[in-house]
Amino acid sequence: MEVIFLGTGTSQGVPMIACGCAVCASPDPRNHRTRTSIHVVMDGLHVQVDAAPEFRLQCLREKIEKLDLFILTHGHADHIAGMDDLRRFCDLIGGEALTVHTTEEGMGRVLAMYPYAMAERPIAKGYAAFKLVDMPPVLDLPQGTIQSTLLPHGGINTLGLVFTERSSGKKFVYYTDCKRVPREAIAFARGADAVVLDGLRPLPHPSHLSVEEAVAVAREIGAPRTLLTHLTHLSDHMALAAALPRGVEPAFDGLRLQL
Repeated sequence: MEVIFLGTGTSQGVPMIACGCAVCASPDPRNHRTRTSIHVVMDGLHVQVDAAPEFRLQCLREKIEKLDLFILTHGHADHIAGMDDLRRFCDLIGGEALTVHTTEEGMGRVLAMYPYAMAERPIAKGYAAFKLVDMPPVLDLPQGTIQSTLLPHGGINTLGLVFTERSSGKKFVYYTDCKRVPREAIAFARGADAVVLDGLRPLPHPSHLSVEEAVAVAREIGAPRTLLTHLTHLSDHMALAAALPRGVEPAFDGLRLQL
C-alpha cells in the first residue's frame, strides 16, 4: 500500500494570506502546506480522499494519473472545492461518471456546488460527472476493505477511514477534521501500521483536535507510526517534530508512505 500526502494544511493554507510570521516566511518546503487530502494506492486501486482547492496542482506535482474511487470525508470548502478538477479522471475512465462515496451532508454539498455534474455520463468530453453513493460501514473490494466511522467535527460528522490491503494485510487509518475520536473509532484503528490524525495547532480549537489531544489519541491507538495533518501556521515542521513523542510526527505535502 502506498499513501501520498497531497496536502497537509488547514483551510487557510500555509503560507497564509497577508501573514509574515516565521512559518509563513519559512524556506523549509515542509512548511508550505496546501489544503488537506491524500491519495491511497491499495493493490493497484487508486483511491482519492477529498479534493482541496489545489487538487489540480497537487496531482501535477505528485504525478497522480489514475483514480478509481473518490471519497469525500465532508463538505467543507477546503475538502470539496477542487472536485471540478475530477473531470479529467472522468475522461480517463472512458467518459463515465466517477463514483463519489460520502455522507448525507457531503452529498448535499456536492449537489449544491456541482449540479451540472449530476449525470450518468459527462454532458460532453472534458466535463465532470458524479455518481453519489452513501459510504457504507465497510466497502469490500477485490483489493481490500475500506471501513468507515463517523467522527464529530463541529456541527457535522466526518468520515474516518480504515484501509486494509488484501494482499499484504497492511492497515492504514485516516482520521482528519475531528474534535475527538470516539471509542468505536479507537477500536477500529488498533493494529494499524500507520495512523493519520487531525492535529490542527498547539492551542485548543472547538472543532479540531489540538496537537496535545492528537498525541493522547495516538497513545490510545498505539500504532508504530502516527502522523499529524491539517496543520496551521502555528506549527513549524522542524520544531513540532522535535517536540513530539517517539512514533508521532508531522506530515508534509508530498510525503509518501510505503506500507
